[in-house]
Amino acid sequence: MFANDLLYQISLTHVNGIGPIQSRILLEHFNTAENIFKASKKALSAIEGIGEIKANLIKSFNDFKIAEAEIKFIEKHHIEPLFLSDKNYPQKLLNCYDAPTLLYFKGNANLNQQKSISIIGTRNNTEYGKKITEKLVEDLKEYSVTIYSGLAFGIDAIAHKAALKHNLPTIGVLAHGFNSIYPQQHQSLAKEMVLNGGLLTEFSNNVKADKHNFPRRNRIVAGISDATIVIETDVKGGSMITAELAFNYNKDVFAIPGRITDSKSSGCLKLIHQNKAALVSSAQQIVELLGWVTPPKKKQTQRMLFIDLSKDELKIVEILKQKEQVGIDEIQLKSQLSSSAIAAALLNLELQNIITSLPGKMYQLN
Repeated sequence: MFANDLLYQISLTHVNGIGPIQSRILLEHFNTAENIFKASKKALSAIEGIGEIKANLIKSFNDFKIAEAEIKFIEKHHIEPLFLSDKNYPQKLLNCYDAPTLLYFKGNANLNQQKSISIIGTRNNTEYGKKITEKLVEDLKEYSVTIYSGLAFGIDAIAHKAALKHNLPTIGVLAHGFNSIYPQQHQSLAKEMVLNGGLLTEFSNNVKADKHNFPRRNRIVAGISDATIVIETDVKGGSMITAELAFNYNKDVFAIPGRITDSKSSGCLKLIHQNKAALVSSAQQIVELLGWVTPPKKKQTQRMLFIDLSKDELKIVEILKQKEQVGIDEIQLKSQLSSSAIAAALLNLELQNIITSLPGKMYQLN
């Protein structure tokens, strides 16, 4: 069973004239959705951005049966509601001024995974776009990245399928409620994604895939990840809207270049030309630009190498095991050895390739 406040949280999303921006303003003042509904008209009206008209809309709302029906639906279908203030709410979305007040999630992925990428593009992709998408996802698998997209035909579906193939969690952001899947042809794909990733939406279960919902869906795709990669797109369309949103959210945007005569690459080239997207051609470039490059793990020195070390050398090795890099002053303090004894021990350890001398009189184990 869900907490009683969920009734008010869902109801808040159904008050006419109260969108994500107004909801966030109200929550900053009243902390919970229940407190918003129980606040006086005077208290509501006094808040900048709300005023008397919106206060009246909140106070006159009495259709809580909608929320009750939604709660029954999400309980039956094992859907997780995520309110703006919940700890499991996607934290990267909080940086967006119009973050959804309430999200519905079905799946097993961590929506706060450290590394995440949104991959978007045209519904009518070329073979080039398909191969690029599949290659990018394959090369990202070693970085444990969560892949987001919109479950649409074309690049979206290719990205989701490639993520499933390489066992990367992938999440489809929907432009409708959980009572249906759009497009219908992706019902099987959606079921697979729930088992390794999930589906996410801000829409109540009975909301259909209306054209006005897609820009709202796109803002979630743009805001929920670390960066957005545009594979192929014309100069008009949903992908360009998503890229613009990501740019305005101060998110990294990357675009794959193509032939200047190819209409499916014209949008990517425009984004690059306008300095709204960085030109990339490989996953390696993306992870470098995002600072995800992990230095190779330092091979632990085998204990057998220490068998023939002197007591002084062993003492210094034990000190170096405690930290990645240790300065000469710390070695002297912890070892209580004389300067000459430390110098001799460090030299021998370095000659045996057990340690490395670094600038600033720092040392580390190899």
